[in-house]
Amino acid sequence: MENRTDKNSYTILFAIGMVLAVGALLAFTASSLKPKITENQRIEKQQNILYAMNVNDNTESSAVFISTDKAPEAFSKYVTQQLVIENGKVTEDDEAYLIDIKKEKSSAKGDASKRRLPLFVGEKDGKTYYVIPIYGKGLWDAIWGYVSVDKNMVVQGAYFDHKGETPGLGANIKERFFMDDFKGEHLLDDNGNFKGITVAKGNADPKNENKTDNEVDAIAGATITGDGVTAMIKSDLKLYKPYFDNLKTN
Repeated sequence: MENRTDKNSYTILFAIGMVLAVGALLAFTASSLKPKITENQRIEKQQNILYAMNVNDNTESSAVFISTDKAPEAFSKYVTQQLVIENGKVTEDDEAYLIDIKKEKSSAKGDASKRRLPLFVGEKDGKTYYVIPIYGKGLWDAIWGYVSVDKNMVVQGAYFDHKGETPGLGANIKERFFMDDFKGEHLLDDNGNFKGITVAKGNADPKNENKTDNEVDAIAGATITGDGVTAMIKSDLKLYKPYFDNLKTN
């Protein structure tokens, strides 16, 4: 008697059945985990914003976020306003921190007027912070960050991260020794023109004592990643200058 399981049709049907079963299992798993993943992403963004405001659990040398269980309460405490700037108009939006900067840049296709620009206003120890998210490209993949400034666009804090930069080289943009260099740096020149901050190889100020030269020292062996940080600071932070110009005149 012919063994039906030896037929090609049985093999094909079995394979189709397995694909459908595995696909259904993966879809169910993804659906079940989606709320948890979304919540984790929400808290991570809150931690990033708080870090740029110097609300963190840093050790003497390491960058440490405020814990996930404390982040939502701290976010509500320190972030007093969430704003969205779009085509020159400023509106309040309690979920501005959920705006996807990558998608905004992609959909705008170089036209800044089509982008929604999130801005987070916070208060800590009697000081007002304006936290701006930025997004760019490193050597291998995406890099991003949050930079807090005062009303004069002087940097008060910064957090950078990456998707796939080289460990020990470009990946060091998220280390304290690099991020802390940005504190006190001026984004504007003496005439009020936007200059940004250049991650400069061969910077003549390796101890970063000059905060008005619009430069910080580069990471050795990470030139392209540093150039990416420079580019996203100059391209993204510049978009907020009209807001701060208006802030100082009112």
